Amino acid sequence: MQNLAANVGAALVLFASLCGTSAFAQNTAEAIDAHLVAARNAAGFDFTGTLARLCVAPAAVPNTLRDVAPGPAPARDTWYIEPAKVFDNLYFVGSKIHNSWALTSSEGIILIDTLWTYNSEEEIVGGLKKLGFDPAKVKYVIISHSHPDHVGGAKLMQDRFGSRIVMGGPDWDSIEKSVNGYPGGKPKRDIVAEDGQKITLGDTAVTLIATPGHTPGTLSMIFTVKDNGKPLTVAYSGGTAFNFPSTTANFDAYIKSQSKMAAAAAAANVTVFMSNHSEFDSATTKIRLLASRKPGEPHPFEIGKEAVARYFVVTGECAQAARLKLTQPPK
Repeated sequence: MQNLAANVGAALVLFASLCGTSAFAQNTAEAIDAHLVAARNAAGFDFTGTLARLCVAPAAVPNTLRDVAPGPAPARDTWYIEPAKVFDNLYFVGSKIHNSWALTSSEGIILIDTLWTYNSEEEIVGGLKKLGFDPAKVKYVIISHSHPDHVGGAKLMQDRFGSRIVMGGPDWDSIEKSVNGYPGGKPKRDIVAEDGQKITLGDTAVTLIATPGHTPGTLSMIFTVKDNGKPLTVAYSGGTAFNFPSTTANFDAYIKSQSKMAAAAAAANVTVFMSNHSEFDSATTKIRLLASRKPGEPHPFEIGKEAVARYFVVTGECAQAARLKLTQPPK
C-alpha cells in the first residue's frame, strides 16, 4: 500500500508539473501573440518592411555575426542608384539597399554611414561629385554601427579626405579586434561618441544617442533638415535587425534603446524618420516620389509625430515577442 501511495503521489506531482508547464506555455504564447498584434497595428501600411523583418521573419544576417571576410562584390546593377537631393540640406548618396546621407552645413558636410567597401567609392565619392559637392568638404563621418555594410567607406574618407570618423566605443573595439572582417584595412580609431554628444559643423548639429542592441555601440541620431526653408526634425535609427546573440539580456538592451529613442524623438518634436536601410524607412521609394512632388504637397519623408512614435512601437513590440520566445519550453 505504501508503494502504491508513493506511486500515486509521484504521478500527481508529475501531472501538476505538466499542467503548470502547459499553462506557462499557453500564457507565454498568448503574450507573444499580443506583442505581435500590437506591432502589426502600430506598423499599419507605413512600416511593413520593419514588421516583416522583425516580427514575421526575424532572421539573423550571418556575415554581421562572425569575423569573416566579405564575399565578392555583387553585380553593380543590384546596388547602384543615382544620388539625389532629398531636403534643402540633406542628400542621398546610398545604394538600393543601404543608405548613406550627406548633411550639408555652412562649413562643410557631415556624412552619415558609408555603405560597403565595394560601392562607397562610386556611390559616395562619385555621388557627391555628381551633386556638385567636393568630397574633401566632408569634415565628419558618423557611423551608426560597425557592421561592414555601414563602415565600408570610412577608411577611404579618412585616408583620402581627412574626414573625422565618429563611432561608439564598443564598435571601435569590435573593429580593432576583427581579424578577417576588413581585408582592405580598417579606419583608425578617432572620435569615440558619447551619449548626448553633438557633432557640430557650422550652422548644423547632429545629436548622438547611444542605442545599444543591434550592436553594443549603436548610435542613433536627431538632427534638423529644411524643406523649402521649413525646418523639420529627423530621427535616425542606427540599428534595427535582431542579428545579435539571442539572449534575454541583449533583447532587454534593445528594448530599452527603442524606448529611449522614442522618448528622444517625442521630446524633439520629430516628424521625419530615417535609417541606414531602405528596408526600414522606404528611402528609395520616397526619393522616387519626390521626383513627381507638386508644389504644396507634403514631403514623402515627413510622416508626422504619431507615425514616428509608431515606428518605435513596432521595433519594441517585435523585440518583446522575440524575447518571450526564448523562454518558451521546448516542444
